[in-house]
Amino acid sequence: MANVNKVILIGNLTRDPELRVTPKGTPVCQFGLAVNRQFKDEASGQTREEVTFIDLEAWGKQAETIAKFCTKGRPLYVEGRLKFDQWDDKTSGQKRSKLKVVLENFQFLGSREGGPGGGGAAAGGEEGIDQTAERNVPPPRAPGKPPAPSAGIDEDVPF
Repeated sequence: MANVNKVILIGNLTRDPELRVTPKGTPVCQFGLAVNRQFKDEASGQTREEVTFIDLEAWGKQAETIAKFCTKGRPLYVEGRLKFDQWDDKTSGQKRSKLKVVLENFQFLGSREGGPGGGGAAAGGEEGIDQTAERNVPPPRAPGKPPAPSAGIDEDVPF
């Protein structure tokens, strides 16, 4: 049987990201995301809003990038996987658990200043960072130029 563990979210950061480094030197960043859902209440017919708060964790270069460019309130698109952590609370001795999202990919949304916008920062990239490396896509080409042929692609394919 096949398994899928994929999460796609768009929301706003609930707090400034916290960047730490593991004893082996790997950066890890923890932050929160608020995702809103609007729906119509069946009883009253009023439009209501529900907010879900989600904890996220990013590793490596992505952790450093999020810590550097993201602040509380910034809109962000994230893709990741669910991870369930369990531990014993040192103060109470009780078992604790938490479900979080481990970041696999992300994209900045909105303007550079964090205000409303249609993805301007994500399309243009941030200063000092190569956004294409984060998304594993080729860099944008200049308008009006045909795309360069890619190695290993059969050009006789009819689609």
